[in-house]
Amino acid sequence: MAIISSNIDDNEFPLRKKELRLVDSKIIPEEKRNHKINLARPVTFREFIGQEQLKSSLRIAIDASIYRKEPLEHTLLYGQPGLGKTTLAFLIAHEMKTKCRIATAPAIERPRDIVGLLLGLKEGEILFIDEIHRLNRLTEELLYSAMEDFRLDLTMGANRGARCRTINLPRFTLIGATTKLASISSPLRDRFGISQKIEFYNNDELKQIILNFARLINLNLDDEASHNLSRISRGTPRIALRLLRRVRDYAQVVTKTNVISTNLVREALNSFQIDEKGLDSLDRQYLSFLKQNNNIPIGLDSIAAGLGDDSSMLEFVVEPYLMRIGFLMRTPRGRLLTDLGKNYIDSNNDNF
Repeated sequence: MAIISSNIDDNEFPLRKKELRLVDSKIIPEEKRNHKINLARPVTFREFIGQEQLKSSLRIAIDASIYRKEPLEHTLLYGQPGLGKTTLAFLIAHEMKTKCRIATAPAIERPRDIVGLLLGLKEGEILFIDEIHRLNRLTEELLYSAMEDFRLDLTMGANRGARCRTINLPRFTLIGATTKLASISSPLRDRFGISQKIEFYNNDELKQIILNFARLINLNLDDEASHNLSRISRGTPRIALRLLRRVRDYAQVVTKTNVISTNLVREALNSFQIDEKGLDSLDRQYLSFLKQNNNIPIGLDSIAAGLGDDSSMLEFVVEPYLMRIGFLMRTPRGRLLTDLGKNYIDSNNDNF
C-alpha cells in the first residue's frame, strides 16, 4: 500500500487578503489533516469515480507492466488543482503493489535533495513529484539520466580536482503532476512515456462523489440538494467536498440537523456569498469591474490594481472558471465581458 513521505503544498499563489475562497481548488492545511477526507480517497480504480478514458489507458499500461514484470513507464499527470492527481498516483502504486513516495518540487531546493530521494528508492517503487514544473534547472538535469538510464551522474570536487561519479539506481517510476504543462521544459517532458490530462468532472460524477462523502460523515442529503451542490462545484471534487462540509457546519449550528435539504443548501451558500452559478463575491466584483468600464477591454494589471488583488491569482484562480462558463473573454487588448456575463450582472444587480 502507498505511503506518504512528505506533505503537499499547492499554495503557489497568495489568497486574497489571506482569506480562503471556498471555490478555490487549491488544497488547504485543514484538508491535508482531515482524517475523513483521507478516508474518502478511493483505494482502487473501481472506486475512483470519473476519468473513464484516463483510467482505461492507465489500466492497460499497468497490466502490461505487470505482465512484463517491470516498473510502469514514467507518467505525467496534468490538469487543474483538485481533480485527483495525487489520488491517481496512490492508485497506480496500489495497482502495481508498490510504495509511493511523495515530494513537492518547491521543497526540492538543492540537487542533493533529489539525490537523497532517488537513493532512497527501492526496485519498482514510485516517486511522485507534485508541481513538477517548479523544479530548478540543476535538479531537473539530474533527473534526465535517472529517468532514462536509471543512474546518477554526479560531479564531485571543483576545477582540476573535479571527478565524475556514476551511481546506479533501481528501476523506478517517476510520476509528475503539474497544473502548468507548458511550463515543463521539453527535455523533461519528453522523458515521460505516459502523459495524461485529468479533465473536469461532470455533474453526475460530482453528485456521486458528494453522496459517498455525505454517507461517510453521516449526512442525510436529498437528491436535489446533492445535484445543486454538484452544479456549483466547478467540475472539481475538492470544491464539492469543501462546500458539503460548510453546508454541514451550517446545518449543525443553525438548524441543529444532519438532514440536508435544497433550501438548507441555498441558505448555507448564501451565508458564504456563493450564488447559484457557483460564483463568490470576488468573482462578482471582477465581473462588475469590467462592466463599469463601458465594455472596453481592460488589461490584467489594471484589473488587479482596481480590485486590490494579485494579478497572478486573478489569472490562474479567478479567470479560468469565468471563461469556462462563458462570462469572460481574453483578447489581445485585454479582458472583455461576454453577452452572458453582461446578462448575469444585469440580472444580479442587487449582489453588487
